[in-house]
Amino acid sequence: MTLLPESVAMVELAARYVAGKWVSDTHTATLDVTSPTTGKLLGAVGIAGREEVDSAVAAARGALPAWGRVSAADRGAALGRLADALAARKGELADLTTAEIGSPRSWSTFGQVITAIGVLSAYAAITPDYPFSSRRPSMTAGTVEVRQLPVGVVGAIVPWNTPLFVTALKLGPALAAGCTVVLKPAPDAPLEFGVLTEAIEEAGLPDGVVNVVNGGATTGELLTDHPGVDKVSFTGSTAVGSRIAALCGKRIRRCSTELGGKSAAIVLPDAPVETTVPGLVAGVMGNNGQLCAALTRIVLPRSRYDEFVTALTSAVAGLTVGDPADRATDVGPVINEAARDRVEGFVRRAPGEGATVLVGGERPDRPGWFVSPALVAATNHMEIARQEVFGPVAVVIAYDDTGPDDAAEAVAIANDSRYGLVGAVWSADEERAAAVAAQLLVGSVAINSTAVLDFGSPFGGFKQSGIGREGGPEGIAGFVEHQAIIR
Repeated sequence: MTLLPESVAMVELAARYVAGKWVSDTHTATLDVTSPTTGKLLGAVGIAGREEVDSAVAAARGALPAWGRVSAADRGAALGRLADALAARKGELADLTTAEIGSPRSWSTFGQVITAIGVLSAYAAITPDYPFSSRRPSMTAGTVEVRQLPVGVVGAIVPWNTPLFVTALKLGPALAAGCTVVLKPAPDAPLEFGVLTEAIEEAGLPDGVVNVVNGGATTGELLTDHPGVDKVSFTGSTAVGSRIAALCGKRIRRCSTELGGKSAAIVLPDAPVETTVPGLVAGVMGNNGQLCAALTRIVLPRSRYDEFVTALTSAVAGLTVGDPADRATDVGPVINEAARDRVEGFVRRAPGEGATVLVGGERPDRPGWFVSPALVAATNHMEIARQEVFGPVAVVIAYDDTGPDDAAEAVAIANDSRYGLVGAVWSADEERAAAVAAQLLVGSVAINSTAVLDFGSPFGGFKQSGIGREGGPEGIAGFVEHQAIIR
């Protein structure tokens, strides 16, 4: 029996939200949105073509001058009101996210909604004091005024796995900088943008400051390549990010990308097993393993490898797989059939390279796109340790901890990846953990936790995990152009 609430059944949205209203277009095709848990039809959205994208960009362009002239204090206040409007509807949003994406209801309130509220609240606090204008002595006498001006119209392309949270990471700094935005939701998870637009209206944001176009890859490409867009901010796969960066490069257009990850959690030899193992499991299985920041490579000291593997195997085997609307569920479905098949393929191929599937990886006998949580023992050169699986699969990798620097090989393994998004270090000695964390080539590192993102700090990756940062004052810096007035 499904526990999905009736309130999320059949949400219908038009292809575009432009200048403060959803605009119905009878000529546009529609896209069905179905539950990954049951296959039940949850709703439908229109698919924006060139005409719809043109109108959304035009609305954003028209609203840009006035929004850019609004004071930083007032822009920050507007972001605070938007955070409050979302907070008032957090239960509704969490239910919708659980239905649409399959996020366990026990996880979705914080992991999907409160995170978005936290980001917007952080920007409400940061924006009034951000140095949009400053003066310094000129090197040739006189003074220089350095102004930070909004980059312009932003095309923001959002993934399906944490849509509201990632939207906040884009809206927060863009609106703080004085930019206007055209959002493009993922086709697998567009329904909660109906609630978001209602919250935008409740917050009193001027018409045209935030617009939405629904659709798939073609709609995203139309937005990315539109001559009226000044910057594209994309979160998603490295392959798609590469395509978007190429399109932006063709037009000499600003671009920021937050892409894939294959992040490592290093366990130092003194880490206590009883507190470390629950954190390690949460770090990889949150949102059914569908997080770019999932800590999917667990790097264990050889001296305690068997102890940790035994505990991890038991913990993973003990996770409850089932209806994500049931608060007792730990792991729900992956987003669609293709995702399930991809995850199963990684697990199925792993033994051929010499890996050992310790637990999980099977297909439960139930409707929906489920894969049981898996733990795989591997080495760092194997496919399952190098490619982003994007599902409930953890890899354990042993390192030699007998030398004078007992973490040297662990750091080398963690850094031996084309990705560099996040990491974690677990130890009884927090200062020792921080010293190891400083050696990792990643954008952020958690110490003895899975909190790899702070709402008021920069978030983004090294290497093929992307270009640019979202979050904190550094996030605003990605949405401005610097102008020097020399006197």
